Amino acid sequence: MRKKISIIGAGFVGSTTAHWCAAAELGDIVLVDIVEGVPQGKGLDLYEAAPIMGYDARVIGTNSYADTAGSDVIVVTSGAPRKPGMSREDLIKINAEITRSCVSQSAPLSPNAVIIVVNNPLDAMTYVAAEASGFPKARVMGQAGVLDSARYRTFIAMETGVSVEDIQAMLMGGHGDEMVPLPRFSTIGGIPVSEFIAKDRLDAIVDRARKGGGEIVNLLKTGSAYFAPAAATTQMIEAVIKDKKRVIPVAAYLDGEYGLHDMYFGVPVILGAGGIEKIIELPLNAEELALVKQSADAVRNTLTTLKAL
Repeated sequence: MRKKISIIGAGFVGSTTAHWCAAAELGDIVLVDIVEGVPQGKGLDLYEAAPIMGYDARVIGTNSYADTAGSDVIVVTSGAPRKPGMSREDLIKINAEITRSCVSQSAPLSPNAVIIVVNNPLDAMTYVAAEASGFPKARVMGQAGVLDSARYRTFIAMETGVSVEDIQAMLMGGHGDEMVPLPRFSTIGGIPVSEFIAKDRLDAIVDRARKGGGEIVNLLKTGSAYFAPAAATTQMIEAVIKDKKRVIPVAAYLDGEYGLHDMYFGVPVILGAGGIEKIIELPLNAEELALVKQSADAVRNTLTTLKAL
């Protein structure tokens, strides 16, 4: 029996995640959205590509959460973008309501699922999803570190001219501007990245990776990134579906790890069928710990705002 993946939100990130998952034959896919016709149309279109591309994944689009029952993985991509004149608090409130609604309707129908949150502000929305689901914290996580590290690795490859496959990069912290690069734990073919790139150039690469999402928004003018975010989400789905035990950074619930409590924060984990099977605590130096604290403070401020709403 095939695994079942439900993706809530049929926008660019959600539908592209469905595309990547179908192409990789990770399981049958349910694409959910509140807009009538959109998930049905995208789901059917993707299913009709199967005979050409040679995948057997079944894809359906729906407006009903009933179709998600028995899912192995639930992905939440639904969320509102920040519009002109909208305050940060307004955006947090709107997306918290959307996330809470999506999870409260889907989680009871799939009590053994792993939930992956993709909407922003990521760390706070993952916290909302965990509360709304009532699931063990290990089965609720946010996708951010995989995307940020992919951008980081891409820019390292562009700088050095080597294959992206040979670049391993680890980072921590909140998504985007709050990410904490860890050059000591970044390698090219097992060789420290510092052997290839001077510190000033590496600092510039880190800064570009932090602002990677904004760079694409500025280029597109009327949208945001979706290919790489969807690919990052798919890598997490695959790790769960195939029990791959991948060591990757995700937004995980911390209860004392790295000295942080009661918050979701980007850290390296072992990801498998049980969700977050282990949080890896790296031996950080004083400079790295200071950056982690700075990032955690920013994430906690967002969480404080959320709780005050």
